[in-house]
Amino acid sequence: MRYRITHTTKYAYSEPVAVCHNLVHLSPRETRGQTRQSYRLIILPDPSDVLQRTDVFGNPTEYFSILEAHRGLSLSATSEIEIDERDEPGPGTPWEQVRDALPAAEPDAPMRPYQFAFPSSKAPLVRRLGQYAEKSFTPGRPIVDALRDLNLRINKDFEYNPQATTVSTPVTEAFDQRAGVCQDFAHVAISCLRSIGLAARYVSGYLRTIPPPGKPRLVGADASHAWLALYCGADGWVDADPTNAVLPGRDHITIAHGRDYADVCPIQGVYVGGGGHTMEVTVDVAPMK
Repeated sequence: MRYRITHTTKYAYSEPVAVCHNLVHLSPRETRGQTRQSYRLIILPDPSDVLQRTDVFGNPTEYFSILEAHRGLSLSATSEIEIDERDEPGPGTPWEQVRDALPAAEPDAPMRPYQFAFPSSKAPLVRRLGQYAEKSFTPGRPIVDALRDLNLRINKDFEYNPQATTVSTPVTEAFDQRAGVCQDFAHVAISCLRSIGLAARYVSGYLRTIPPPGKPRLVGADASHAWLALYCGADGWVDADPTNAVLPGRDHITIAHGRDYADVCPIQGVYVGGGGHTMEVTVDVAPMK
């Protein structure tokens, strides 16, 4: 499956911005089964400098600065990627075996799985979330089977409600009210898994949307998406999308992964001046023939 993805973000400021510095995660990363064919980022006004690098998690990133006064900022990222058919994972080994072997797992990896077993700012260790996970991760249960069950339970128990949370809502609040968006569902699952000693990471990306039968595809109506991946020992990292109760396949496009959303925010930065501001985001995920 091949896709062309266009992600455009526009900021408008009520007062001039004197200077801004930004970090961008918009380029799809290379993963097992996903190949980046091309990527281009257009920034307006023209930045004074752009630095491309790979962060500690292996994500392609860009830094840029604008050192002249401006009343608006536009970023448009266009990517073409190819995704191969993914093999359906088996049930896996007993989850306790994976947990107990984590400290020694993949010692030569640039980012060892064990490093994703520790708490992060948006995905802490919480006892009651661990107790929620234990209803799926029963003694001796194969780890992928348990992940499937937790994925389905979160989907059934939680309401998708964009009004319920904001980007800064703590994971415990989203868990207690059983509502939120894909970012919250991912953080809840990650905290659940880390709270029982497993390694889980946050995945940002896009999800292909399919229009109802007989209806045209709406250009620009897609959105960024988030899910998680669990380290499953011999099966490696297995992705899970609790928002949609699926294990991601060819309709999920990975941009970046990290400990939580704070590591892979699409656009973040600082600016001086500007007064109030508005932001408009459009995303288009288009299959290519």
